[in-house]
Amino acid sequence: MRTVVQRVSRATVTVAGEVTGEIGIGLLVLLGVGHDDNERGADYLADKIAGLRIFEDDAGKMNRSVVDAGGSILVVSQFTLYGDVRKGKRPSFDAAAPPDTARRLYEHFVERIRAAGLRCETGRFQEIMKVELVNEGPVTILLDSEKSF
Repeated sequence: MRTVVQRVSRATVTVAGEVTGEIGIGLLVLLGVGHDDNERGADYLADKIAGLRIFEDDAGKMNRSVVDAGGSILVVSQFTLYGDVRKGKRPSFDAAAPPDTARRLYEHFVERIRAAGLRCETGRFQEIMKVELVNEGPVTILLDSEKSF
């Protein structure tokens, strides 16, 4: 699984004009699921993200997690994180998991975030979404369940 994690002061996801998820201070997580991904990888990423210390403490150092900051998480599925453009200019999405597998692992990831005691909003799986955010810092972290980056 691959994620793009952004520290935000606010984020919203809209589908067909309807707001499906909205948070204030917290993390926007774009989540992509690959062919070889499983629950173990989803658990690893959920635990890592819930504890990721990228919020500033009183001394101005990134030393607090989203839990410590009293924030929320907005999770948006994004299969394009598996887009491969090494050949040509049109991305190949062959490495992305099929929709049924991706949905199951996406939902598992969301449940793990909620089990950590965090408020977790979502987009809608397999829908065209509009995501708006204010990235604080800006702070953007890339995570991969296989720890390849």
